[in-house]
Amino acid sequence: MRFNTLTSLVVAASAAPHTICAQSASPSAGSVAPIGAYALVPDLPGMGRAVDTAAVAARRRALLRRIGRGAVLIPAAHARDLEADVLQDNDFRQDNTFYYFTQLETQDAWLLMTARGPDSLETVLFLPPRVPARERWTGLRLGPDSVAVRLSGIRRVLPVDSLDRLLRARFAAPGPVYAVISPKTRDERRIADLVFSGADVRNVLPIVDSMRFVKDADEIARLRRAVDISVAGHIAAMRAARPGMYEYELEAALEAGFRSNGADRVGYPSIVGSGPNSTTLHYDVNRRRTENGDLVVIDAAAEWGQYTADVTRTFPVNGRFTPRQKAIYDLVLGAQQAAFDSVRPGITLFQLDAIARAYLREHSGTLCGERTCDDREYFNHGLGHPIGMDVHDVGFSRPLEPGAVVTLEPGIYFQAEKLGVRIEDDVLVTANGGEWLSTGAPRTTEAIERVMRRR
Repeated sequence: MRFNTLTSLVVAASAAPHTICAQSASPSAGSVAPIGAYALVPDLPGMGRAVDTAAVAARRRALLRRIGRGAVLIPAAHARDLEADVLQDNDFRQDNTFYYFTQLETQDAWLLMTARGPDSLETVLFLPPRVPARERWTGLRLGPDSVAVRLSGIRRVLPVDSLDRLLRARFAAPGPVYAVISPKTRDERRIADLVFSGADVRNVLPIVDSMRFVKDADEIARLRRAVDISVAGHIAAMRAARPGMYEYELEAALEAGFRSNGADRVGYPSIVGSGPNSTTLHYDVNRRRTENGDLVVIDAAAEWGQYTADVTRTFPVNGRFTPRQKAIYDLVLGAQQAAFDSVRPGITLFQLDAIARAYLREHSGTLCGERTCDDREYFNHGLGHPIGMDVHDVGFSRPLEPGAVVTLEPGIYFQAEKLGVRIEDDVLVTANGGEWLSTGAPRTTEAIERVMRRR
């Protein structure tokens, strides 16, 4: 996926054995159900995906234990002005922090949690009133009524215009007020009023981010689903590949594989770089016509249930690696495997990066000329990063813990040869090491060629 810095890290997610059947790359009538299929809840806005009320309640209690006493105020995302702001994009996506504690895809809402001691947590959800005439244009909305209570698992649901009165009451109670303070909330009047009120107002995000680094069972299940859908898309692109295709045609096959398997959206803009474009890390124009002999780097993944995978595969557009391409690919694959073999609780992504580079240095031979292949000229980005609700998720510099999900993505790039190779997989950290989540996408040159022969 995209890299924040030259030392950025890659994320992964999963938690139980899984397989991708042949049909899953392109479901059709009579085939298995899409990977991302779920039971729609008609009363819920957005995707209509049911809330795991036990999971979000457990997260709220965990936050309470961390703050002890005080109040926490979390806003939902707002509806975007389609015509003024985003002319060709009206896809509403919930704020990550609000979603983490509610799993609701409702707009313009607020969550207020008050902790009065180790076993006392009051949670209030504030929702705008429903306007049926407006819903004819916008679709279903959740309102402050018994339906919201039932579907959210939050017992107290009030109109949003009563929030200010409750906030004033919270100021009179002991303990600080925690709020989401970030660039995304700088235009929120209520947040600004709190920050400049002179009260003890603290940013809740560092605490929440520390919770989000280690995924719970619900999060791991969502990440597994996103990874499996992503794998199906990569296989679909490999099987569609032919010399002379445009990169955007491969992108179309890839993303059709995502959407036909129930992806909510892409996790980030798909990178489909062939030939010279395979050496550009953030290439996403996807307009070049492929040529016989090109390698294609596809760095792309699906989002499902607000969680995104991050998978990269490199393959020859004609289905056959040249000896030079295979040698470089095998070296990159070996570096990735060396890093994976060292995954364990307590190690950092920086240490894994050093292990991968050491492998490249020791096994380069003459593949990179007079220099070894760990040189920044050839491997010019970091090995990986956490994934979750963001493709570059929280906790980059933290030692790994069981339940963390990271990516491992070494690469070697020769601009003069128009040859780039990157392999990226998602890994769940376990008590004893790591679990590959995305191995359903072929990793070896032999496996890739085998998949492409089935075209």
